[in-house]
Amino acid sequence: MIVLLDNGHGGLINGEYQTSGKRSPIWQDGSQLFEGEFNRSIVARIVESLTALQMPYINIVPETRDVTLSTRIKRANDVTNKSCFYLSVHSNAGGGKGFEVFTSPGETTSDKIASIFGEEFNKTFPNRKLRADYSDGDLDKESSFAVIKKTRMPAVLTENFFMDNEEECKKLLMTRQGRDLIADFHVNAIIRVGKEILNS
Repeated sequence: MIVLLDNGHGGLINGEYQTSGKRSPIWQDGSQLFEGEFNRSIVARIVESLTALQMPYINIVPETRDVTLSTRIKRANDVTNKSCFYLSVHSNAGGGKGFEVFTSPGETTSDKIASIFGEEFNKTFPNRKLRADYSDGDLDKESSFAVIKKTRMPAVLTENFFMDNEEECKKLLMTRQGRDLIADFHVNAIIRVGKEILNS
């Protein structure tokens, strides 16, 4: 199995954020989160763990600049290994709290993968909110985000807490411990996907 890792949005180049929007408010202490930097930090941690575990991966977006959605999709669809899945890492906004995992509409293998991510989130953060939609029998939310709709392989997109929620942003998204825990449950989910779904 190969996991295709996508850190959403651009990062910081010479201190300048590469994506308009996609950032937290400036908090009272002057701190601010840039989502693309957070996403890259989580993917870098995932890469470090997968390397240690000798699990194959491809970083779809190694650049710091903001790579277009169409380029991300093309890079994923150029991968010829049939045993792979696409993981896009994000943090959320919009006044909520907790964790969500998205798949494209319909019943697919992606739904089973998303359920594993939700289960691993609950193990790592038992006192945090899993924002699930069980209306179709599983916990994923469905959306037509381009990177999960237009990629040829199973694909999930994780929304890791809310950057406009001050408590979640400053305690989880902006701390080393919080980022380590977020990366850890992603890695645990990837391991389970390899054992239970794509290599079964």
